[in-house]
Amino acid sequence: MFSRDFKKILTALVWSSSVLAYAYPDRAVTLVVPTAAGGGNDAMARVIAQKMAPLLGQSVIVENKAGANGSIATEFVARASADGHTVLFGYVATHAMNPALQKLRYDPVSDFEPVGLVGYSPTLMVVTPQLKAADAKAVLSSIQAQDGKLSYASAGNGTAPHFAAELYKLNMKASWMHVPYKGSAPAVNDTVAGHTHIMFPSLFTALPHVKSGKLHAVGIAGSRRSPALPGVPTLKELGIPGLDVTQWYALFVPAKTPKAVVDKLNAALNQVLTDKDTVARIEAQGADVQTSTPEELKTLVRDDLAKWRRVVQQAKLSAD
Repeated sequence: MFSRDFKKILTALVWSSSVLAYAYPDRAVTLVVPTAAGGGNDAMARVIAQKMAPLLGQSVIVENKAGANGSIATEFVARASADGHTVLFGYVATHAMNPALQKLRYDPVSDFEPVGLVGYSPTLMVVTPQLKAADAKAVLSSIQAQDGKLSYASAGNGTAPHFAAELYKLNMKASWMHVPYKGSAPAVNDTVAGHTHIMFPSLFTALPHVKSGKLHAVGIAGSRRSPALPGVPTLKELGIPGLDVTQWYALFVPAKTPKAVVDKLNAALNQVLTDKDTVARIEAQGADVQTSTPEELKTLVRDDLAKWRRVVQQAKLSAD
């Protein structure tokens, strides 16, 4: 039996949580983006912020905190007050890839409450036109023929382009050089220029360059083709299995944020993601909208973290 005093304390806690949820948000909400302004992640986050603001009854301000492959912004949100007024626009690198590669000053599972998915973006295998490879099989032949002389660009250690290339290397027993950059933009630019030969960027990062002919898309590292590039087959279709590196984007808040606040954010997010204008604007970035419950997002984070830890171990990767 509970004591009378304990019952009073429990009732007060429940009442306090309800009052917080009812009042929330009582000021502007900050949506922290771990990348610089102007990129695909930033564009997607700004759509979400604009559409969620009227549903929450407060402004949603986007704040860019780029650096350290997203870990600066992610740690900032992990240490923020657990009241729902600081929200992270996280993605697969911040919560599964980078933490699988190195020990960070935040835990992607225990330091956050998942809010919900925003969407997915397929990973493309692209090559500089100077490589003159017509398809993914021709690229593999070039890699094998040059035995380590070709290079692949990434947005940095622990990023999705890095992990995709290393998984490809592991599966295909390929040999090539890794050239890490500080972000996707310089990596893409050098691949366009032919300074590096191959890259695995997200579709929304590569799409303008593919459409302009500056990059040649040879395959999708995912389970299905993209409506944005229906003529580009999956690598699985081309006989290259086991390379599913779909990138996801989602909202998170600090651990111990009241469930009622998380649920309110999830409901607003999911409502936004049913809006036709929102869907069109996100799809224009090369991503597919996907809703979820907080519990489904938590499972996705745990599963992807375990998957990429296995890849790090098998490929003997390090953060250096």
